[in-house]
Amino acid sequence: MTGTWTYTVPAEWWERLAARLIEALVFGVFYYILFITLWGVFRTVGLSDAFDGRLPGVFAWLAAGLGYTVYDWIAHSGGGRTFGKAIMGIRLAPEGLPRGALLKRALVYPGPAMLMGIPIVNLLVGIFAFGVGLLILVDKPYERGPHDRLAGTRVVKDLR
Repeated sequence: MTGTWTYTVPAEWWERLAARLIEALVFGVFYYILFITLWGVFRTVGLSDAFDGRLPGVFAWLAAGLGYTVYDWIAHSGGGRTFGKAIMGIRLAPEGLPRGALLKRALVYPGPAMLMGIPIVNLLVGIFAFGVGLLILVDKPYERGPHDRLAGTRVVKDLR
């Protein structure tokens, strides 16, 4: 572990959860707008019944999940926090990590959200997301999930 972690206070699990829920609300609205738009487009071109009508949902989840993943990567690369983390007063530590490490972090979590529109796979993605949360709870004292371990990060209270 790096020496800078010695002087940081880990974010509480509920602060991390609240930050993700704030962001999920915004991206959920984005998803529904995409879904309604895609449903209208697919209906117009005669594809509304393809794949039992699931095609708009698959594409909407893919676009919204990709958007969330790219946003997560760019936000953490720029300032070490997303808008949800900023509202909750938490951030990533250490600062100044390579963008490649932060891209790996974003692809592990929230990246799998891109697959939520695929039947059966969505169940596995949900289990994975639940597992990430559990791993954060049991990883004492640093409280890191697999995405944090991969990137070498930790979510801490912003005491600046």
